[in-house]
Amino acid sequence: MEEKKLKLKGTHIGILRHPDGSVEVHRKDNLILNAGFDFIADAIGKGSGRPACMAYTAVGTGTTAASATQTALVTELARKAATYAHTAGTKVFTFTTKFNAGEATGAITEAGICNAATGGTFLDRVTFNVINKGADDTYESHFQFTLS
Repeated sequence: MEEKKLKLKGTHIGILRHPDGSVEVHRKDNLILNAGFDFIADAIGKGSGRPACMAYTAVGTGTTAASATQTALVTELARKAATYAHTAGTKVFTFTTKFNAGEATGAITEAGICNAATGGTFLDRVTFNVINKGADDTYESHFQFTLS
């Protein structure tokens, strides 16, 4: 009998919109953290005291490469509630967050999904080339996770 393994792949797409209408799009696969795998196991099997749902996107300015043992962003800049979406019968779910003008202003180089407005558990972390978000820009963070 062939052994089936559950896999989880994450991809981050960042969309920076400038006031002049120009748009920059960045895409990069992200790393599921060890703490994220522990979170998934506890969310599925723990009878009581299950962890809070993943519901926030955090962005930061840290440039340390992503490592499975990390438990947070390196230098968090801002965190905001994310919108979760999943269509029944598919193996894809997403988290989308829009940082408006005046929010998360700075040289964004990292992002992740977590389950609390402060602290909490991070599912994943991704680092990428700098995205310079000006005070008048908006930044959309789209995390897509695919199970197989």
